[in-house]
Amino acid sequence: MKKLTDQELEKISEIAASAAETFIFSQVSKKELLDMELNLELFQEDELYVNVEVILYLDELSKAKETLAEEAAEAAIMAIDEVIKPFLTKLSI
Repeated sequence: MKKLTDQELEKISEIAASAAETFIFSQVSKKELLDMELNLELFQEDELYVNVEVILYLDELSKAKETLAEEAAEAAIMAIDEVIKPFLTKLSI
């Protein structure tokens, strides 16, 4: 994989955060979400290492699924996968 610049890593982080937020608000109304924490860690050596943590603080009357935060993190990871495809080098067989 091509070495990513700080600007490229920042853009990937923004896209991932947006994907997580979009997913969350597709599942619950803004009134149900009191607060949230979105922690993204991107680290690159030979490969890109990604850690996404989503913590949601929902209204006690919210009917959101218990897996919503985990699903939002997965949406962020899927967005990262799509963004980095052009940076991957193809292996010749």
